[in-house]
Amino acid sequence: MDLRDLPSLNAIKAFEAAARHESFSRAADELFVTHGAVSHQVRALEAELGVTLFARDGKRLHLTDVGRRYAARVRTALVGLAEATRDIRASERDRRLVVSILSSFAARWITPRVGSFIEEHPEWDLELQTSNQLVDFARDDVDVAIRFGYGRYPGLQVEQLLEEVFFPACAPSFNGGKLPQTPADLANVPLLRSDDQLWKRWFDAAGLLDWPEPKRGVLYQDSSNLLQAALDGQGIVLARRALATHEIAAGRLVRLFDIDGPSPWQYFFVCAPQMRHAPRVEAFHDWIFNEAARFKAELEQVCSNGRNGPMQGRTQRQTQPRNAARTKDDAPDPLQAGD
Repeated sequence: MDLRDLPSLNAIKAFEAAARHESFSRAADELFVTHGAVSHQVRALEAELGVTLFARDGKRLHLTDVGRRYAARVRTALVGLAEATRDIRASERDRRLVVSILSSFAARWITPRVGSFIEEHPEWDLELQTSNQLVDFARDDVDVAIRFGYGRYPGLQVEQLLEEVFFPACAPSFNGGKLPQTPADLANVPLLRSDDQLWKRWFDAAGLLDWPEPKRGVLYQDSSNLLQAALDGQGIVLARRALATHEIAAGRLVRLFDIDGPSPWQYFFVCAPQMRHAPRVEAFHDWIFNEAARFKAELEQVCSNGRNGPMQGRTQRQTQPRNAARTKDDAPDPLQAGD
């Protein structure tokens, strides 16, 4: 077979649609082209083949006998081509693992670790999508989400990945190395702010019950940028443990006091129930929970070394599924907590 004998694929598509509808107008609507374009393609195909494919009776269109036989063969070939294409696309999608993650968690926690997943699972093509918005698994092309919130996601498979706490930290060079020695010393230094507005919670935990939430200074909406400002020596940050521990262990940040502020939000592994045991999701689930266990060991190591003060707070993960209750008092998180 010489494939050079094949006519134009556009002409074939126009003919098949026109033959199926017995109408150039409806074929044009289906193909998103003009009536004239379909008519031109069909006429060009008839001229190339040297046969009449359609009999025209005024405005009515009918397939000739040769046109009907040709249409059946063309349709079979196009269906086979469509099925082969669909199979390839499905195979490619099955190899792609799409994970939606908060940008700060992706930058400070996932990215430094993700190389091990790629090495362990070269069979999966990992795609990390950073977003602060909730995922609609029925609509969005996402397999897994790592979310920072209350964990109330009705109808989804939910497992707590990490428990979060907050504490003040700064660069060791901040204020010429003259760092605050007591919580009350924070009254005299710039406090970096975020949309989370959790300084008041930490003040209460430190016994500074009459201290309000800071109202002055730069307000950061992204926690990674907030942490970077502290690394650059711009002020004291109320740091998330998950985002700051690596910087503390490396000596780039100093934890100031042995006082944790409670976080209203935690990190959760979320997916659609029917996808939980899909091979690509199972592989990522096992990897990230193993990394969470290693992270807990890192925390304990930082504590035992006494580097920059102990890291308090629980980090025990929960591995049992937490399917959110469907009650009026347990609505899903409308948005993620501030990233």
